[in-house]
Amino acid sequence: MSNATMKGVVFLGDRVAEVRDFPVPTPGRGQVLVQLKTAAICGSDLHVYRRPKAEFAGRPVWIPGHEPAGVVAAVGECCDRVKVGDRVTIYHWLGCGHCRYCLAGYFQWCEHRRGLGQPDAVGPDADYIVVDERNCLHLPEALSFEDGAMIACIAATGYSSMRKLQPNGEDTLIVFGQGPVGLTGTIMGKALGARVIGVDIADERLELAKKLGADEVLNPNKVKLIDAVKDLTGGMGADCAFETSGSAAGQQGVIDTLKLGGRGVFVGVGAVGPTVNLSSIIGKQLVLMGSFVMPIHYYWDLVDFMLQHNLSAKYQQMITHRFKITEAPEAFRVADSGKAGKVIFVWD
Repeated sequence: MSNATMKGVVFLGDRVAEVRDFPVPTPGRGQVLVQLKTAAICGSDLHVYRRPKAEFAGRPVWIPGHEPAGVVAAVGECCDRVKVGDRVTIYHWLGCGHCRYCLAGYFQWCEHRRGLGQPDAVGPDADYIVVDERNCLHLPEALSFEDGAMIACIAATGYSSMRKLQPNGEDTLIVFGQGPVGLTGTIMGKALGARVIGVDIADERLELAKKLGADEVLNPNKVKLIDAVKDLTGGMGADCAFETSGSAAGQQGVIDTLKLGGRGVFVGVGAVGPTVNLSSIIGKQLVLMGSFVMPIHYYWDLVDFMLQHNLSAKYQQMITHRFKITEAPEAFRVADSGKAGKVIFVWD
């Protein structure tokens, strides 16, 4: 395929995405060429999409994305774990493979880590991608390529966060932000038996949250959030909280709406500077944690969780828009609107 070309997306700054032709890459030693079947747009892709043109000036363009699934098209030397034709999803943090963190399965903590879709690691918003064999994870036939794209990031983020929060049938879980990651928290929280309160300022997303199982939904632009949560919890507050919006209001909202001794996980980024009242954290004796994707060794546990709770059906409802890679400019406009569910690229 040395002379073959493929379509791939690049960002030019100021919310401009463009489709260009690239040579199909060749896998090197220990690498695999994957033909994409699905690639999803993540909120962190949108952070790059929104950057000003000045940040792109004088820099080589790169292909974004980090939520892929596809079929192995070729393998390089010394690959013995995957073969041509295998269905795979791709773990999107690339580690050195030798440090204490990589050997423990925490590629995302590696000092020399690289993330797909960043300038030093080409992403999957293209027809093909080359990745390290160790990052290819076999996708069971019971899961679709679209499931595989969800597992690559948002399901992984939600699953690792729920493992930290441990919501159960006696808990009320409040989820801040009902974009794709927040919806994952809503879906998984319900699967674990919790009562779920979804929070967002977009009514379209709250409607989708209800469809996916949220017991209650609240728009903080229309209600006083603290009072509403207390009314729904007998004056106690929520047992646990999952913050995905990255907003200052959402971060403070976690602290304000949790009960005494409540627990919260933060995954959303975006707020700048001090945003929370530390005195409240101390006084309420809250347990607050950050979470970031998941370690690669959680993969089969997540697969089992998805199959056990039939989450494929939920994720199919979460996907609101599907585009061809040649339609990338429109796909990113839709994803950037703040009103869509999950937006994905699909290949025949």
